[in-house]
Amino acid sequence: MSSGTVPAKGRILLVEDEPSLVLTLTDRLVSEGYEVESATDGEIGQQRAVSDPFDLILLDVMLPGKDGFDVCRDLRRLGVETPILMLTARSQVVDKVVGLKLGADDYLTKPFDMMELLARIESLLRRGQRGGAASSGGYAFGKVRIDFRKAEVIADGQPIDLSALEYKLLRYFVDHRGVVLSRDQLLDEVWGYDTEVYTRTVDVHIAALRQKLEPNPTKPEFIVTVWGRGYKFLG
Repeated sequence: MSSGTVPAKGRILLVEDEPSLVLTLTDRLVSEGYEVESATDGEIGQQRAVSDPFDLILLDVMLPGKDGFDVCRDLRRLGVETPILMLTARSQVVDKVVGLKLGADDYLTKPFDMMELLARIESLLRRGQRGGAASSGGYAFGKVRIDFRKAEVIADGQPIDLSALEYKLLRYFVDHRGVVLSRDQLLDEVWGYDTEVYTRTVDVHIAALRQKLEPNPTKPEFIVTVWGRGYKFLG
């Protein structure tokens, strides 16, 4: 726990069963100004997340009793909208996609760089402080309906199959509707700080979203281009 009269930067719940990692992360996060509490198994972590207010949950996937995927899924079903950053030793893309579809906001594969973890935490906390439409659990624009708790998108009554990155991109647009977002900003916030991709990747994913969600993808109404600056969501 942090001490003194200076308010903590945020209250973090760390759900991790490896003692050395709990100690290392707690010490570093506290030194950075966060208030940290920990749980060493999934059941206790879920109980704490439901009963106490936290600004962020660091959730390991491989936990005794109840794994992180199940905890994440059940927290979202219970209406807990606290940002979740999953920590996993698994590197397979399918595991990352599963985590995001269950309601996780981001993931980081072990072993990770501490500075990258801190950057991801700060990004999620900034998103939460701004307060987005995602905090209400759902959003609608045009004939599109989004259920953030179930990670489901419905257009014209039909389920839309989005990739994990397309879903994250759409959610980020909704949380920042009306704001001009540069390609570099989207790369940082959606793809991640350690990802080296060209801005063309952003254009390709936005084109894919338009194909799936816009009434006329060649004349987009919701995800519009702001020439020379980036994109803006008008939903």
